[in-house]
Amino acid sequence: MSSREGTPDPTTLSKDEKEIKNNSNNDEASDKKETKDESERVVNPEDLIDMNTFDQLLDMDDEDDHEFSYSIVLNYFEQAEQTFNDMDAALEKKDLPELSRLGHFLKGSSAAIGLKKVKATCEKIQNVGNRQDMDGTGQLKEEEALELITPLLPQVKAEYSEAEEYLKNFYEVQDAR
Repeated sequence: MSSREGTPDPTTLSKDEKEIKNNSNNDEASDKKETKDESERVVNPEDLIDMNTFDQLLDMDDEDDHEFSYSIVLNYFEQAEQTFNDMDAALEKKDLPELSRLGHFLKGSSAAIGLKKVKATCEKIQNVGNRQDMDGTGQLKEEEALELITPLLPQVKAEYSEAEEYLKNFYEVQDAR
């Protein structure tokens, strides 16, 4: 039996994305159509999660439950939420070195459980916080770095929300077995 057996169907848009769509200035008929379309939009788990890494985490579980991996994932959720709060505070202070440090920290934690999109965006935050361009090659002025890093925070939070929803659903399905 594969450790991924019972992996749930891919998840739909996150609650935050639905709220953003629903708050747009479209007429009522458009809102109803978009809401219906959203529930049909499917997130590909392979885009969110490196399944090889996640499978390695699942392989550390006992055969009859996923208690160990679930505790690691829950710990990650707590760390990520605190890190996002710290990132918001650092951005408010325009503290690029702190944003870089926090991006580096969350990049490593995300990589450890296989969250590809979160890891990639955290790497961009780390680079831009170091006043480098997003791929870490060119140098940026402080103003340019702040301009680039500002939209990365909501982006990484949205990516995290998608992965969190998927993982919580995965463990709910596993518990039901």
